[in-house]
Amino acid sequence: MATSTHTVTNQPPPLVAYDVFSADRALAEAVERHLDPGVHGTARRELAELGRAAGSAQAQRWAVQADTNPPVLRTHDRYGNRIDEVDFHPAWHRLLGKAVTSGLTNAWGRPGGHVRRAAGFLVWSQTDAGHGCPVSMTHAAVPALRADPELAAEWEPRLTSAVYAQGLRPAARKPGVLFGMGMTEKQGGSDVRAITTRAVPLAAAGEYVLTGHKWFCSAPMSDGFLVLAQAPGGLACFLVPRVLDDGTRNAFAIQRLKDKLGNRSNASAEVEFAGTWARRVGEEGRGVRTIIGMVAATRLDCVLGSAALMRQAVAQAVHHAASRSAFGGPLVDKPLMRNVLADLALESEAATVLAMRLAAAYDAAEQGSESERALLRLAVPAAKYWVTKRCTPVAAEALECLGGNGYVEESGMPRLLRESPLNSVWEGSGNIQALDVLRALRGAPRAAGRGGRETLPMDAFLREVGLARGADHRLDGAIKGMLTELADLESAEVRARRLAERMALVLQGSLLVRWAPPEVADAFCASRLGGDWGSAFGTLPYGLNQAAVVERARVEV
Repeated sequence: MATSTHTVTNQPPPLVAYDVFSADRALAEAVERHLDPGVHGTARRELAELGRAAGSAQAQRWAVQADTNPPVLRTHDRYGNRIDEVDFHPAWHRLLGKAVTSGLTNAWGRPGGHVRRAAGFLVWSQTDAGHGCPVSMTHAAVPALRADPELAAEWEPRLTSAVYAQGLRPAARKPGVLFGMGMTEKQGGSDVRAITTRAVPLAAAGEYVLTGHKWFCSAPMSDGFLVLAQAPGGLACFLVPRVLDDGTRNAFAIQRLKDKLGNRSNASAEVEFAGTWARRVGEEGRGVRTIIGMVAATRLDCVLGSAALMRQAVAQAVHHAASRSAFGGPLVDKPLMRNVLADLALESEAATVLAMRLAAAYDAAEQGSESERALLRLAVPAAKYWVTKRCTPVAAEALECLGGNGYVEESGMPRLLRESPLNSVWEGSGNIQALDVLRALRGAPRAAGRGGRETLPMDAFLREVGLARGADHRLDGAIKGMLTELADLESAEVRARRLAERMALVLQGSLLVRWAPPEVADAFCASRLGGDWGSAFGTLPYGLNQAAVVERARVEV
């Protein structure tokens, strides 16, 4: 009699063939909340189409292929000529091409552009996070280039194009381009004052020759780069094209690609400049001020990217628990597992709601709102600090929800875990963000409001969280405690991380109290603001409606 020992039972089906956008209730609600009715219908249809693509089996295969076939550096051609090209797997180009054609490199100047683009970035980043680097850099280059109207007029139409034009050739001959960035050097990471790359002026106005190196150059296959270098008048920002107008390659020697923990589908490089032609962007001595617009935009993308990773991790964990039986019933119904899943879902929703609120602030600031601009000055570094810090523990706990299956590459969870620390490091690590929060609190007002009254970042922040005052006593207590901690800024540096954390949590709590379902807001305030929460996920206090929180995070396939 034939027998089989390999009957597969009680294994959850793949989470595939679903709409990543529409299945994310917190994200869909945020898009509806922050967009005008006349724009919302079109945006929702676009995002649902992108969501279906992100949830497809095809996109999931592309993501695995791009991650398991990392880019390869080719420094020379067969004849010995230096070419410095990076070869990518075709799956990388398909992912990146879909991002570009979906408008993820352009939020500027269209109604609700930042909200629409942020939602799309959050959705599509759930396929593979690596290709999001050039997407983010290209989008973020626009505000920096606007420091030079002539350069902006030349390059902005190329950067905001919805055409993905693969391959290196003069930018003027391409319908769309990608940008990267180079600031970090061996001797100084975030300390840009230590930059040693030199810029020597040429005879033509605004043209320079660069000599130096960059220890981390993002997306080295891009068409252009914004880099910092020391000019005669001080640190300045420069545009470095890969290919010059006459078709010759600019001096851009890629020494090696970094062998990274995660983000393996994306190329990060060490590059050398030796006689490299560049155009100055902005004034000499104001390089940091010029490039800070790019940095601020990419920091928001760090928040969005972490929110995307958290959402995908939570969706996988809830799907697994809902589809698997253990100890006589569905795993999702076991009280302790439900506590873990609800706790993870809270973290994910809080990150999404905060990220989308900041995207809406970008739209308002672009329309001239100085109070929203002031809010961004403080809220972006606080959010970047806290949300990116929460990503790794969320990914690790979600992996554990799948048990041994989650530790196996085929589940996709190890890829999420390897990716999870990156956004905390990228664009300034945790200490840099916390210190930037202090600078925003201590600094001079950045804008003038109505009637000439100056808008302080803290004033804008307090107005925002104050919109929820009186709705939850735990939130009110957290706001009061935060103000007490902020009373002494003279000795605040040693407490900077705690201050950034408390401000981010208060802001998240205020947004959830205003906009999330009562069971979500109640659980968040009881745990994150009420003090009745342990050190690990799954320690929510008794009496909360955890089942409703978990069900809200569940994907219906």
